[in-house]
Parts: sequence; structure tokens; C-alpha cells
Amino acid sequence: MNTDTDTIVLRTRLRTAFVLAIMADAVQVVFSPMFFEGAASPADDALDVCMAAVLSYLLGWHWEFLPSFLAKLVPGVDLVPFWTLAVANVYRKSKRLPVTIEGKVEENSTERDARESSIRTK
Repeated sequence: MNTDTDTIVLRTRLRTAFVLAIMADAVQVVFSPMFFEGAASPADDALDVCMAAVLSYLLGWHWEFLPSFLAKLVPGVDLVPFWTLAVANVYRKSKRLPVTIEGKVEENSTERDARESSIRTK
């Protein structure tokens, strides 16, 4: 598959995951009396299970989702935007530069092309 297509799909999935995570955290903050009981709240449990499933579908399984899911079981912790933080951490990890076996950071093709064209013009 084309890497440009993969990048566009990943970017779209990350944006969708961010929007859904922000919406879920906002719902839990705005309607906090309904979600305040933590594990005893069926509405809270349903929202958290749905978010864990949707985020895992969109981004694949990441360990960042487990603490977010477990923290939501504690009463009052729903006021912390754990789903948004988890997606932000997945995004941060996706931006790491690949490293070769020799320990050198790989250049992407656009950086290499720009560097080579600037050398040729000199």
C-alpha cells in the first residue's frame, strides 16, 4: 500500500479519535452528577467501554488506554480528561523518528530531497 495513503488514513483516524475523546471527556465533566459514582454508574461504564472499544478500533491497542479505563472506575476521577490524554500520548508516540540498527535517525524522503536539491544548486 502507498505510504501517503497510510499517512492520510492514520491522520484521519487520529483526528477522529481526538474528537471522540474530547467529546467523551466533556460529557463526563458536564454531566458529572450522572457519572460521579465511578464504577457504580452504569452510564459511566457504558461510555468508558464504548470509548475503549472505539479507540482500540481506530488506533489499535495501546497500553495508554488501560490506565484511562481503570482510572475512570474511581469516583470523581471522571473530571480528569484521561481519554484525551491517552490519545495525545498515542499521537506523541506515533511522531517518533525511526532509528536504524546503527542508531542513526532515518531521514524521510522529503527532507533528503530538499537537502540534495540545496546541495545541487550551490
